[in-house]
Amino acid sequence: MIYRVDWLPEAKSRVVEYRKSDPEGVDLVFDAVNALARDPRPAGAQRYGSPDVLRIHVGRYRLLYEVRDAVVRITVVHVGRVS
Repeated sequence: MIYRVDWLPEAKSRVVEYRKSDPEGVDLVFDAVNALARDPRPAGAQRYGSPDVLRIHVGRYRLLYEVRDAVVRITVVHVGRVS
């Protein structure tokens, strides 16, 4: 099953800003998010307060996303960067 991936506007804006100073790192973020469409709960993903909200680390970035199995959808909620 392949999940549809959506981005909250705030998460999309944040990643666009990060792309200006770190295009290679942001490309890794996009690759990781695209991989979530096939495997929404990869090794290393951790629950974040709810069974449906998960966090993954991609290089210096942290992504929060929500998995909705009933509608086969993943929503990227937040992208943060560690200095």
